[in-house]
Amino acid sequence: MNSIVEAAPAVRPRTDPTQYVAHAALAVVLLLMLAFLAAPLLAILQQSLQDAEGGFAGLANFVAYAKTPALMDSLVNSLWVSALVTAITVPLAFAFAYALRRTRMRFKAVFRGITLLPLLAPSLLAAISLIYWFGNQGVLKGAMQALGIDSIYGAPGVVIAECFAVFPHALMILVTALGAADGRLYEAAHAMGTGTWRRFFTVTLPGAKYGLISASLVSFTLVITDFGIPKVIGGNFNMLATDVFKLVIGQQDFQRGAVVALLLLAPAVLTFTVDRWVASRQTALLTARAVPYRPARKPWRDGLATLYCVGVSALVLAMMGMAVFASFATFWPYNLAPTLNHYVMGLVDAEVGTAFVNSLTMAAGTAVFGTALVFGAAYLLEKTQGAGPLRAALRLLAVLPMAVPGLVLGLGYIFFFNAPDNPLGGLYHTMALLTICTIAHFYTTGHLTAVTALKAMDAEFEAVSASLKVPFWVTFRRVTLPICTPALVDIARYFFINAMTTISAVVFLYSPETKVAAIAILNLDEAGEMGAAAAMAVLITATSSVAMLLFMALAWIVDRRTQAWRA
Repeated sequence: MNSIVEAAPAVRPRTDPTQYVAHAALAVVLLLMLAFLAAPLLAILQQSLQDAEGGFAGLANFVAYAKTPALMDSLVNSLWVSALVTAITVPLAFAFAYALRRTRMRFKAVFRGITLLPLLAPSLLAAISLIYWFGNQGVLKGAMQALGIDSIYGAPGVVIAECFAVFPHALMILVTALGAADGRLYEAAHAMGTGTWRRFFTVTLPGAKYGLISASLVSFTLVITDFGIPKVIGGNFNMLATDVFKLVIGQQDFQRGAVVALLLLAPAVLTFTVDRWVASRQTALLTARAVPYRPARKPWRDGLATLYCVGVSALVLAMMGMAVFASFATFWPYNLAPTLNHYVMGLVDAEVGTAFVNSLTMAAGTAVFGTALVFGAAYLLEKTQGAGPLRAALRLLAVLPMAVPGLVLGLGYIFFFNAPDNPLGGLYHTMALLTICTIAHFYTTGHLTAVTALKAMDAEFEAVSASLKVPFWVTFRRVTLPICTPALVDIARYFFINAMTTISAVVFLYSPETKVAAIAILNLDEAGEMGAAAAMAVLITATSSVAMLLFMALAWIVDRRTQAWRA
């Protein structure tokens, strides 16, 4: 009897058949990520190792680049400009975030809303405004000369415009960092008689150091990879981003263009790696026993904070307002009477109206299909089991776009989808490819948002469904989607706004029929039609603002219909 028992084979738990469907869906998502993210990046590497005839050249292209003084100057220019903008922007953003979080000043929501306006505009709007303020026919042209700056074109204009464009990104990170504070630390410091400045350097700064590091890395990466601002106001001041455009579009030198793209990718990958390392070492600032920090009312400090926020907000409004004013001016600077001529010229004469429709189409497609892909992939990763190698590869590819500049990704799309033997070559120059590239470019932020929402849900939802033999897609439709609908709205809003304002990711991929509005602004600027360019930049900003309000209304409706259980 014992021998019979011992000889009986172990009973293995039966695999849920629905998991095979989940694994197949994971494989499909992985294939999409390989085709539209990994393969284009590998195409850049391959191109950099080939000669003009397609033969293997080894490191010859890199050596030739290093021996070209003009190209090396661009590398140095990009590095020091990025470092300078970071050194200026992060302290300014920290002071603003401190005023929002650690003072009792009034109108905080107004100040924060104003400083987030640049997120709704193409980055080159700042460059256009600076030209109207300090250019050769600018309102304050003499002010630049009084400061010893001969011209706003070149490094001075790039630095100022980049500070304007990067500021809201750094501010969002630092507002979050300063929002996590344990009031007990400040109470203890106050009880020990610690002075204000000593408390700032021993409690506040250490608590926000990871936020400061992340803000610095993000700022540096955004500047070194930006294309629009250097293109509009850089003049003869060359940077890596503009070099890629000149080499590929102007000189058709794809090999050296690939080399510069890899150099442009290196700082982004480095900063991404450092940011991940810093995040892994971060310890929790708030424990279960933490007490919310409530700043005491200090009239002198609150007054200074208000003055500072008024000053920064005024600068932001001045930049935005000048673009609006110039877009209505009849003939700058001789006839400033308001007119709609620039809007008519841009939308009708320059056929930007078609490009604007293309932008709306691309943004809507990015929002719909990007949200569906991101949330579906995140659900498969977080709420299904098995297929370990597939999951590991997909998790890596999901965070990779955060380290890939849009200009580099767009260049990779040229090399990969324009290859004669590529069966996907039919997508080249189509609106579908522009939409796919934009989704891939902004994939990581949407993915992290979806993962955060899904991790907040108890795993027992899926466990109970499995025990009742309910397929996972039924649980997804009936339980997960309704609960996570607010996150879906946030992801869609993020995709739509960024698709409306992006330039670098699609600057290599459009055709005359698929040109988008942000690219049309560059073309108007190159043609000397600065007024029409300003009008189109303002129009994109207005559209993004309306879209933001619509998404806010949608979020309110969603909360009312799907989140009543939270009350």
